[in-house]
Amino acid sequence: MSRRDPWAGILSGPVDGPAKLRATWPEVAGTAGVRARHRGSGFTGVVAHWERDGIVLRGASGLERIFVAAPGAFDVEGQAVTLVRPRARPEPTTPAVTASGSLAVPGHRARVARAGRILVEGVHDAELVEQVWGDDLRVEGVVVERLDGIDHLADVVAAFGPAPGARLGVLVDHLVPGSKEARLAAGVAHPHVLVTGTPFVDVWQAVKPAVAGIPAWPVVPRGEDWKTGVCARLRVDPATMWPRLRAAVRSYADLEPALVGAVERLIDFVTEPA
Repeated sequence: MSRRDPWAGILSGPVDGPAKLRATWPEVAGTAGVRARHRGSGFTGVVAHWERDGIVLRGASGLERIFVAAPGAFDVEGQAVTLVRPRARPEPTTPAVTASGSLAVPGHRARVARAGRILVEGVHDAELVEQVWGDDLRVEGVVVERLDGIDHLADVVAAFGPAPGARLGVLVDHLVPGSKEARLAAGVAHPHVLVTGTPFVDVWQAVKPAVAGIPAWPVVPRGEDWKTGVCARLRVDPATMWPRLRAAVRSYADLEPALVGAVERLIDFVTEPA
């Protein structure tokens, strides 16, 4: 038999048997619109919003009152509950898109380079293709190389040795009937070589004029260097024109459809399974 503590008062222990367990109430998210009654005051309303110090109920008359969200302080549908702050819903995420309009592949490492290649005429062509299609090319493992002029295209194709697993795509400017570029393209006809391009004299023209802040590209007479003529008529420094133009291109939407279609065809061609 245990001895009673002689120093304990008469109310120090249970009066009517064992101590009562602490009451618990179910938790209900206090989202806007939930109808609740504050048990202490009898005020009834719908949840309007949460403040730092409590929850705001709006009554039928529009009166708003703030209450501490204490455990079991409210009735919801006739049951005593604890209102808790609703969890924030994650914001819907829009899939990231590359400059070419393709879905981005987060965390994807560049693929080991394919045997296939895409050739472009010059440094500006290469920079523009990289700017818009660079992410896609790394995912696909496609390397872009410069020709630095199309006159030696036949020699480059012969040295490359196109084959089913090593296709060659070539992007050229001014690919129109009767042009020098069209004749050179016809001279490298091969089942594993695709030469395509645009009707523009230079890749600059493949950038929409509005992107450059002009209504249209100036007309330069045949025989005059196109870039030099354009810069002279626009009264801009040739040394800064291209960096400014390239920086203004954000995505494929800033380019003429002829260039976008040509590059997309080349990527599809060189990545087609053997």
